[in-house]
Amino acid sequence: MQAKAELVTDLVLEGGGVKGIGLVGAMLPMAEAGYAFPRVAGTSAGAIVGSVLAALQQYGDPVSRLADIVRTLDYTRFRDRGFPGKYLGPLAFLADGVAVLFEDGAYEGDYLEDWVSGVLADLDVRTFGDLRTDDPGDDGGIHHRYSLAVTVSDISRKRLVKLPWDYRDYGLDPDEQKVSAAVRASASIPFFFEPVTLKGSRGTSTLVDGGLLSNFPISIFDRLDENPPRWPTLGIRLDAFGIESKEPVEPVRGPVSMGLAVVQTSIEGSQAEHVLDPCNLARSVNVETGEIGAIDFDITEEQQNMLLAAGRRAGERFLTTWDYQRWLRECRDVP
Repeated sequence: MQAKAELVTDLVLEGGGVKGIGLVGAMLPMAEAGYAFPRVAGTSAGAIVGSVLAALQQYGDPVSRLADIVRTLDYTRFRDRGFPGKYLGPLAFLADGVAVLFEDGAYEGDYLEDWVSGVLADLDVRTFGDLRTDDPGDDGGIHHRYSLAVTVSDISRKRLVKLPWDYRDYGLDPDEQKVSAAVRASASIPFFFEPVTLKGSRGTSTLVDGGLLSNFPISIFDRLDENPPRWPTLGIRLDAFGIESKEPVEPVRGPVSMGLAVVQTSIEGSQAEHVLDPCNLARSVNVETGEIGAIDFDITEEQQNMLLAAGRRAGERFLTTWDYQRWLRECRDVP
């Protein structure tokens, strides 16, 4: 049995829209077992949950608060239409295609960013400088110098961006950038939310959901030098490959639905190879989320409870079999 002081792990959280509460359920058994999470990375919903987790730990509050905080999200407000959609009442959906055409997204995304900003401010976190860490035993890379990292897709430069690390590529000081803005960018589902623009030294980039290029960046904190890791990086996923939906198949219609379907297909297809690597499977918690979809923003309280419970079961199940020393031997050739 490991001593409490040895229960340390970096954490990587997959994107998954409203299913993100399952991430919370999965990490609660780890926190209750005594685990600390020096660094957290996430994409989209994982970025939202990860930012709150990192801020809670920075502030010194228990991780158990995470569930109550995340439950304050009003998912119905994610559909924050701009003009003229918000004035059309039940006919507002008619304006969605127009918004996609002229503003590149059906919804503003302001509620999400305001919620994240408010929660983090209550925990004295505003910029990435507030989440900077001092770790003398790191590998010397910037990827070990902040307690939070989020992935974003820069479709102007056709590349995956890891924030705050890559702000330097835009001529920006990482410490001065708002955490809530990075989280908003990471969760900018193409065609659903308006994309985020980032002005840098080379021009203005358009940023969208990090899941487009890397929805589960499980290797993000792996050491880049020759030394073995001092502690593991564990990941939490919100789906499992090979689980086929039992829902009837229907054609995709309309610009918003078409765009979302293309994005979701891209996300699932692009990550399959590295997610299914045996060494990555061994360090991943898989939360079964049933038939709840990533953008089911009418999710009920009962469904949220179900996701939380499913996450907890997955976390508890993982802890009964996880053997870090065995993983080191088999996956890192550490005797």
